[in-house]
Amino acid sequence: MIMKNNVGVVLVMTAGLLFTGVAAGAAADAPAELAKKSGCTACHAIDKKLVGPAFTEVAAKYKTQKNADVMLAAKIKKGGSGVWGVIPMPPNSSVTDENMLILAKWVLTQ
Repeated sequence: MIMKNNVGVVLVMTAGLLFTGVAAGAAADAPAELAKKSGCTACHAIDKKLVGPAFTEVAAKYKTQKNADVMLAAKIKKGGSGVWGVIPMPPNSSVTDENMLILAKWVLTQ
């Protein structure tokens, strides 16, 4: 009886760890999916310039700037021009403020 309970506990713990790993993997993919769904990937890629700079370029440029995530979230919302060239980034009013901050933090990790 003790053996069965221990096996049951091990199975429950293993299932919990597997679920946590799947959930963490899904959570890690969530910002990338949010970027795609929000239209960011129409002009930006992770590691190459398209219409706008690569996310890796943005991360490198702002990695030492304090509150870069807040600044980038505001830029996502309002749009901008002149920092990366002559092509302006249009405002993205369809993304919530919370999701803009999630996107900005994700970009900074690239």
